[in-house]
Amino acid sequence: MNESIISAIAKKLKVGVDQVTNTLSLLEEGNTVPFIARYRKEATRGLDEEQILYIEKQYQYEVNLAERKEAVLKLIAEQGKLTDEITNEINACTKLSQVEDLYRPYKQKKKTRAGVAIKNGLQPLADWMLGLPEEGNLQEEASKYLNENVTSVEDAIQGAKDIIAENASDNAQLRWKFKEIIESTGVLVTKEKKDHQDEKKVYEMYYDRSEKVTQIANHRIMAIDRAEKEKVITVTFSYDDAHLVDEACNEFLKGSKTIVENEIREAVDDGCHRLLFPSIENEIRSDLSDRAQTSSIEIFSMNLEKLLLQPPLKGRVVLGFDPAFRTGCKLAVLDETGKMLHIDKIFPHEPVNNIEGSKAKLLDLIKEYHVQIIAIGNGTASRESERFVADVIKENNLDVSYAIVSEAGASVYSAGEIARAEFPDLHVEERSAVSIGRRLLDPLAELIKIDPKSIGVGQYQHDLPQKALTERLDEAIMKCVNRTGADLNTASIELLTHISGLNSATAKEIVNYRNTNGRFTNREQLKLVKKLGDKTFQQCAGFLRIVGGDEPLDETSIHPESYEAAKKLMEACGITKLGVAEAEFPEDRVSGLGIDTYTLNDIEEAIRQPLRDYRDQFEGALLKSDVLEISDLHVGDQLSGTVRNVVDFGAFVDIGLHEDGLVHVSKMSMNRISHPSEVVSVGDIVKVYVAGIDEGKGKVQLSLLPLSDIEKRDAMWHQNRGNQKKNRKAQPKKNEPVTMEDATARLLERFGKKH
Repeated sequence: MNESIISAIAKKLKVGVDQVTNTLSLLEEGNTVPFIARYRKEATRGLDEEQILYIEKQYQYEVNLAERKEAVLKLIAEQGKLTDEITNEINACTKLSQVEDLYRPYKQKKKTRAGVAIKNGLQPLADWMLGLPEEGNLQEEASKYLNENVTSVEDAIQGAKDIIAENASDNAQLRWKFKEIIESTGVLVTKEKKDHQDEKKVYEMYYDRSEKVTQIANHRIMAIDRAEKEKVITVTFSYDDAHLVDEACNEFLKGSKTIVENEIREAVDDGCHRLLFPSIENEIRSDLSDRAQTSSIEIFSMNLEKLLLQPPLKGRVVLGFDPAFRTGCKLAVLDETGKMLHIDKIFPHEPVNNIEGSKAKLLDLIKEYHVQIIAIGNGTASRESERFVADVIKENNLDVSYAIVSEAGASVYSAGEIARAEFPDLHVEERSAVSIGRRLLDPLAELIKIDPKSIGVGQYQHDLPQKALTERLDEAIMKCVNRTGADLNTASIELLTHISGLNSATAKEIVNYRNTNGRFTNREQLKLVKKLGDKTFQQCAGFLRIVGGDEPLDETSIHPESYEAAKKLMEACGITKLGVAEAEFPEDRVSGLGIDTYTLNDIEEAIRQPLRDYRDQFEGALLKSDVLEISDLHVGDQLSGTVRNVVDFGAFVDIGLHEDGLVHVSKMSMNRISHPSEVVSVGDIVKVYVAGIDEGKGKVQLSLLPLSDIEKRDAMWHQNRGNQKKNRKAQPKKNEPVTMEDATARLLERFGKKH
């Protein structure tokens, strides 16, 4: 292992070098991230999944960086152009992009004007010009290089200028300085294109907009990228290019007087405008897009994690209600485990309007199966169905609640292979009703069957790099599934696939074994499953629970490798059974057992709460018994709602209307926040206040703050801004533009060199 890389990672994470070293060793031995996070805490000293993932990815990046540096140095050396200065510059690079910038002048390029000129023998003429001659005659010098491909002095001089222009573009230090200046002072300008297709004016705010590069929010970057891709707008940069060209010319002329000054200036100007500036602008656009995409992926991952970790409604009989108009509302009654008991259909809405018959059938199902909660999908006819269900509950004085459940992805699941295999005799809509009910009963177990990109908790997800998005969402699923664990006797193949150490093949074999031999009665039986060896058993066993089996410890998160320690602990402390919440573990009885602190704490917690569900610490679904109409609302009203999605500019909250209300980021906190995720998460039950109502569009603006608090806060901010302006006027004015010296100083500071 590379010690310098390990030290850098440890410094970044603010952890010990030994923690990083031990983590890498455990990963090299084939241990999974969840297994290391839970069962090797003594080695990592409690690092969580995100820290372990960072160590794994960053170490690999640094290894790739070191290998690329070595390869580039070798390639330059093969050309006979490697110097100590180049070696030091490349070794000082901290990013792959920096290495590539330094390698640019030595890289074999596609056919360019400079490449053609070099092939035609004009490199010596360019070198003579770059030597800044004070005497002589350029035309006479150029005439020495005429040949069958260079037939005139003018062509020779132009070819030499093309070489100098490319030199200007390939100069890494110049490129870094100018990129720093353009990023710091540049403005991104968007303009409406003629004859574009934007009938709904989705991108209207970008038809004529200018914004400093440093101030563009990530969601606006994503919108600009999409609008440009759809050919609605053009995107350009505005900055002091003339100043930068002067700086570049000064870099080449070095303050000397030369007979080729005009030619050098013309060549450098051409190199800047034709090659360097477009290249830097593309880099900055790429950096902005990468930043925005990375942020969107993280938001998507965070939202997915919160959605999957919503607590299950344990021990309840649920009726899944998939609303529709013409085709009728599909009903699915599910028992406490999610097993389907009954499928039916009613037609309470247009065009059939069989309201009384539908009410009678729904009431019969509720009474026959002792339904306690109705899960209503939030798609087409959701509002009408909610009113219908609320009327049935009220008219019959039923002790039944209902919840509005997101349908996102239900149709994808229902038409997919997994649903067809489970319910081959059901129609697609009937499978949707089952899925809606199960989402309320056990969100994780049901949503795990659906492609996470179809669940509807992201932003601009179709514009994101799909490989990176899939990888990050898989990591979120991995964390959620393994923190929660799975019942070995009821878990689906899809859920088992995400358990530490397992894959789709081993998950199928576990289910096959279960179907052939009956339920598992102890974890040791996993070793009898085909394709499941000792290493796989070690990685997965602790995450798979067995309730009511031969070994009581199998229902806990205690790993089989720690059973002996757990039993010694229970014996030493006089504990005869699991689940005694007030069980105590005196230090004098525990200290001599040789159990490390981390494992000891986990065992003690598992003994006290063997069936503890990680998700129980979060808020459950918002249960209702009556309906809300937009006409019932008034500005300032206080309501409860469920956060359905969190995006860069705010959060969408379901308050029971057809459309989710938006809480803008500016209405979330008395203090300034950088992102809505600092305040809310998907699945949160929140208190909101109505800030605005548009009955025509059926839209409601919401606030997490009482409106009076927002007015006080805004007045205070306005006063503070006024005071700041007064203070600035009293201060000596500073030049707005970043000078070359400033940019150079920042650059050198970034690389850790003395200025």
